[in-house]
Amino acid sequence: MRSWLKVLAAAALISASAEGFGAGVSCTMQAELGAADRDALAAAGSRISNAIAGQDLTGLKAALFPAEASAWDSISATVTQGQALLQSGQIAVRDVFLLDASSQQAPADTQFFCSNASGSLTVTILMRDLPPGRYAVVLADVVGSPLAAQLGLILAWDQPSSQWMLAGLTLRPGALDGHDGVWYWKRARDLAADDPWSAWYMYDTAHFLLLPVDFMSSPNLEKLQQEQTQIPGGPSKTLPLSIPDGDRTWRIVGVSLDASLREPDLAVAYQSTGVTDPAALRTEATAVLSAFLKTEPGIRANFHGLWAYAVNGDKRTPVMELPMKQIP
Repeated sequence: MRSWLKVLAAAALISASAEGFGAGVSCTMQAELGAADRDALAAAGSRISNAIAGQDLTGLKAALFPAEASAWDSISATVTQGQALLQSGQIAVRDVFLLDASSQQAPADTQFFCSNASGSLTVTILMRDLPPGRYAVVLADVVGSPLAAQLGLILAWDQPSSQWMLAGLTLRPGALDGHDGVWYWKRARDLAADDPWSAWYMYDTAHFLLLPVDFMSSPNLEKLQQEQTQIPGGPSKTLPLSIPDGDRTWRIVGVSLDASLREPDLAVAYQSTGVTDPAALRTEATAVLSAFLKTEPGIRANFHGLWAYAVNGDKRTPVMELPMKQIP
C-alpha cells in the first residue's frame, strides 16, 4: 500500500470508542452496516477479489482508485507473485470495516476505533496521512488454498463514479510449515521460559499469520504483544549482539522474521568486514550464521532457515538464505 495510504501498526488498544483522531471520524463493523453500504461493499469486494484470484490485471487496474495510480506496479506485483498462494482456493470474506473520515479538513494521521454493538470488542485501525473521504477495510480468507492464504483490501469511495475502488492490497499466508498463528502462539508460550529468542520470533510469526494487514490491533493481538514483551532475556533486550568466533567477533545488528519464501525463516543482519567478492561474502555470511546458531541453538530447532544480510556503513546487502541443515 503506497502513497497516502501508508499505514502504521497500532501500538496499543485504547478504550472502546467510535471516534479516532480527527473530528467526526468513525468506524462501522460489518454486523452494524446498513443494507446499502453492505450490498455495495459486498459487490466491490467480490469484483476485486475475483480479479485478484483470476489474475485479471486488466480488470484490477480498471478498479484502481485514481489517487493510487502510482501504486499500480506494487499492487500488480503482489497479485502476480501471490498466484501460488491463491491456487485451488475460494475467497471468503472474514470481516469488513467501513471508515468515515469525510469530515476531516486535510490529510491527517487517523485512528479509528471499531466497536461491535455491545461494546465488548474493539478493533483499532491506524492510517497515516489519510485524506478526507470514505474507506473500507476488507479481510478475507482464501479457503482451501496452499498455506491458508489471506487477503487484505483497502477500498476508497470514488465520488465521480459513485463506486468503491481498490486503494491497497496485501496477500500473505495464514500458515507456515503446516501451522497457523494460534499454533505459533502456543509454541511461543511453551518456549518463553527456556528459549527466549525462539519464543520471541514465534510470537512475531503468530502475529504475522493472524491478520493479513499490519495496521490493525485487537484485544487478542494486544494480549500477544504483552506476552511477548514480558519475555526475559529476549532479543529486544540483547541486540545488537557480539559473538566471539575464534580470533574474530561478529556483531549481529538485527534479527527479524522473513517469510518471503513462505517458510518460517529469520533474517540476520550483521556488520560485514567489507568483503565484496561473492564467494568471500557467502563464506563470511556462513560463518556468521553458524556462530549465531551456536549462541542461540534453539533457533535451529524451531525455524526453517536463516537469511544473511551484510551491513557495511549505510549499505545492507542480501547475501543468501540457507536452510538450517546447510548451516554448520
